[in-house]
Amino acid sequence: MLVLGFLGLVVGAGAGLARLGWTVPDLAASAAALHGPLMICGFFGVVISLERAVAIGRYWAYLGPLLAGIGSATTVFGAAALAPWFFLGGGLVLLAASLDVFRRQTALFTFTLALGAACWPVGVALWIAGASVHDVVGWWLAFLILTIAGERLELSRFLPPSPTATRVFAAILAVILVGLAAAALPWGMPLFAAGLLALAGWLLRQDIARRTVRNKGLTRFIAVCLLSGYARLAAGSAIALWAGGLAAGTPSYDAALHALTLGFVFSMVFGHAAIIFPAVLRVAVPYHPVFYLPLVLLHLSLLVRIAGDAAGHYGWTQAGGMLNAVALAAFIATMVSAVIRGALGGTAAKRAS
Repeated sequence: MLVLGFLGLVVGAGAGLARLGWTVPDLAASAAALHGPLMICGFFGVVISLERAVAIGRYWAYLGPLLAGIGSATTVFGAAALAPWFFLGGGLVLLAASLDVFRRQTALFTFTLALGAACWPVGVALWIAGASVHDVVGWWLAFLILTIAGERLELSRFLPPSPTATRVFAAILAVILVGLAAAALPWGMPLFAAGLLALAGWLLRQDIARRTVRNKGLTRFIAVCLLSGYARLAAGSAIALWAGGLAAGTPSYDAALHALTLGFVFSMVFGHAAIIFPAVLRVAVPYHPVFYLPLVLLHLSLLVRIAGDAAGHYGWTQAGGMLNAVALAAFIATMVSAVIRGALGGTAAKRAS
């Protein structure tokens, strides 16, 4: 299932490069129109659903990542018309798994996880009903961002927010949802962007990463990923708010969307990969300072891309997009090398014992 997810990531990244005018293999070029669905539904849908299935330990929950992975495969291998239905099925299973978590532990963070999970199939259903990808991208952004916010809120039990901060978080969720529901109105998406901006401020203020960044090794690396990601969440939200929403085909759309997805979401992925992969794959992923390389490349590439959007220099935007892909490739390479190091280290330890 994870292989199918990475199929969505690799082909989706290539499709994004094709949209920027780069020459890519035919498999990726033919999927250029589905860059967003492959990245969000095909990759993140699989990874998040798989993580949730492992967490609850129910066999039926594995249908979520399986269906999302099949959606990736049908998109890539010529049956794209079927993909939305598989993505919808995967999203509904993830929602059921998230509601199961909420039933077991009724709390604000489990409610937030369920809310984020609900946004994915809502967006897919609207897509199936005839809405364009640009029309539903807000729902898919909410799926990713609220999922991350719920997971960070769960970890805040080590440094619990005050009752006032908790109420503020709930109010921010309400603003985000009202903005999404009113997306067709002139004030809907600006309100959504304002809610995301407020969420970035809340996370920056409340997250334990503000303290753990003073530590060393993997703990500091994760904190740096989190804090830099929150800064990108704030930047992307501010751009969308300044532009009055997410108007497809505009430089502000490209800048805001990739600040939110690449800058924020992938910063979270980079930071948590060394924790998630061992839990899901049962393999060791030992920390190494080289982990910082993909993170630095990611944020530098975003600076180039957003500068190109702001200045109207499309060549910079293209170069930034290519560097985005290089950063993702570097991340995959560092994870694979870490797994190999962990396996070799485990083998050596067994021989020594």
